[in-house]
Amino acid sequence: MLSSKVIRELVEKGELITGYIDLDLQIQPCGFDLSLGSVEAFLDSGSVDFSNLERRLPSTRPLEPDSGGWFNLSMGSYLVVYNEVVKLPLDIAAIARPRSTLLRCGATLETAVWDPGYHGRSSSLLVVQNPKGIRLRKDAR
Repeated sequence: MLSSKVIRELVEKGELITGYIDLDLQIQPCGFDLSLGSVEAFLDSGSVDFSNLERRLPSTRPLEPDSGGWFNLSMGSYLVVYNEVVKLPLDIAAIARPRSTLLRCGATLETAVWDPGYHGRSSSLLVVQNPKGIRLRKDAR
């Protein structure tokens, strides 16, 4: 686990994360808060096999926030895309975890491991389990 001091040093060197909104706010004692870029609804099913020869990702449709910048989401699963770009050095892997506030609102994020050397804009699965839904504002951490 990296300390906030090490995270800051790496980010300021152009490693780990780029495209952040507020470095001081997003760096945490032993992590970094990614922010919500966009939300997409699933339109069909995907396919997963052993060799990836028949792998197919489902189609998605971008959702638009309301005039105040809020995504009003019903119970269900969504693809969320982060504002930030992850850029890991070859000696660091990373795991994302949801903030506790998201959990207390009845939603969670399902994520995968970022392997050493990964570079790209990432997405995760947002699962809204609250029967009343959730409101997420664009750029929320």
